[in-house]
Order: sequence, then structure tokens, then C-alpha cells
Amino acid sequence: MPRRDLAALLTLAALWGASFLFMRIAAPEFGAVALAFVRVAGASVLLLPLLAWRGQTAALRRHWRPLLVVGVLNSAVPFLCYALAALAITGGLSAIFNASAPLWAAVIAWLWLGQRPTRWRIAGLGLGFAGVCGLALGKADVLPGAHGVSTALAIGAALGAAVLYGFAANYTKQRLADAPSLAVAAGSQLSATLALALPALLWWPRQPPGAGTWAAAAVLALACTGAAYLLYFRLIARVGPTNAITASFLVPVFAMLWGGLFLAEPVTAAMAVGGAAILIGTALATGLVAPRRAAPRRPPA
Repeated sequence: MPRRDLAALLTLAALWGASFLFMRIAAPEFGAVALAFVRVAGASVLLLPLLAWRGQTAALRRHWRPLLVVGVLNSAVPFLCYALAALAITGGLSAIFNASAPLWAAVIAWLWLGQRPTRWRIAGLGLGFAGVCGLALGKADVLPGAHGVSTALAIGAALGAAVLYGFAANYTKQRLADAPSLAVAAGSQLSATLALALPALLWWPRQPPGAGTWAAAAVLALACTGAAYLLYFRLIARVGPTNAITASFLVPVFAMLWGGLFLAEPVTAAMAVGGAAILIGTALATGLVAPRRAAPRRPPA
């Protein structure tokens, strides 16, 4: 990979990793619903003018139904789930569960699209699920914390979001393959904004969030969501989806780094082992890495 694209890949992973930090900062004052709305609304403000500048707004009308589905399943509900998880578990742990999204995508492609995996991919699925179950069982706590959210509920929300990402990836491939990538990014954020508008109005925080909290939400929306989408789809165009998706494997590293530096979040041995199992299993399950087949032997002359 050229150095320019490698730098873009690291920047993307750093932005997505930082999203868990800013959710941890903003979620307690905004609440999960309002923060998810602010996130998608801010991303829409950034992406829609760019879509209009490129003259691709007609794609929103042609594909509005699948864009609505993707907006709800790939942004509105997952962002709500991760904001909820931010009230009870560390950003690093949420990011590890988020990294299992390609794992769920492989399972759904198998069950829904009939894309039967190879033996190595099946082994990767088993290893990845073992890592997920190990982390979930080791961290689960049914008692609610300071914000009324139990660790078990937070883990369930994070895993549910990863499953939705996996489904949305397959749905997008089936229904939006001919749509411009920028139209998918902007249209999905607009759809998510419309879906969350009424719930956000009903659950808007009674106590106005402080200036620092608003700043964290703004960075989450504009940089970690809007700008990250632009960078991600540019990478897909330059180096292909297989290389671009490797950013998800670096997200937990950056999430734990930012959380440790700014929030003093601990990184335990269980998180390291479980995270490694999930990442290795996901890499095998998605075909990102696989043992090379031995070259066939030539018959004797």
C-alpha cells in the first residue's frame, strides 16, 4: 500500500477509535438517544452539501427506500446502541466488540446469501465467537451502574450494533451496489437523522449539556462520522474494500489508546486476549488472511 494511503488508513482508524472516547464524554449529559441524533445530524450537515456540489442528489431519490433501511440499521440504531454502551463500559471494550462486525457479516452472508465459508473461515468464526463469548461472560454484570445501565445491557447493545453492521454490509451490497458511495454515506445519515428526530425530541436532556460536552459531540459528528465516511469511501476507491476494511482491526488499538490517555481507562489482560481472538478470527472468517495452499508437485519428467 502506498504511504499516502497507509497514512489515510491510520487516520481513519484513529478517527473511528476516537469516536468511543467522545461518546464516553458526551453520553452522560446528552443521553443515548439525543447523542445519536446529534451525531447523524452533524454528519448530514457535512455530507449533503458535498453531495450537492458533486451533482449526485438524484441518487437519493432513486434509492431512497434502501437508503432508509441502511440509515436505520447502519447508523441510527448502532449509534444509539454504542452511546448506550458508553454509559457502562469502557470505549476500548466497545471498540473490541465493534471489531467483530466483519465476523457477523460473514455469518449473515453464509446464512442469507449462501456464501459457504472455507474450513479456515469456519475456524475463524469459531475463534472469533470464542473471543466474543469470553469477553461478554467475563465482563457481564446485571447490576445497573451510575447511569442506570448495567454492564450486561451495555455489552448486549454493543454486540447488537455489530450484528446490525454485519447485516447492513450485506444489504448494501445487494441493494445499493450501483449507487454512488457518497450518496450512500450522505443518504444513510439523512435517513438516520429523520428516524431519530422524534425520539430525540422526546428524550432530549432536561439539563442543557455544557460547552465541553457540545464540543465533544460536534467532533464526534463532524470528524469521527462525516469526515471518516469521506476518508473511508476514498480509500475503497483507491485501494479496494479489502484493504480499506483493515481499518476496523486498528480501531480497538486507538480506542484503548485514547481512553487510556484522556480517561484513564484500564486495559486488562482479558481484554487483550479476547480482543486478539476476535481480530484473528475475524481476519480468517473474512478471508483477509489465510494460510497459503502448497504448490502442486510437478510430475517427474
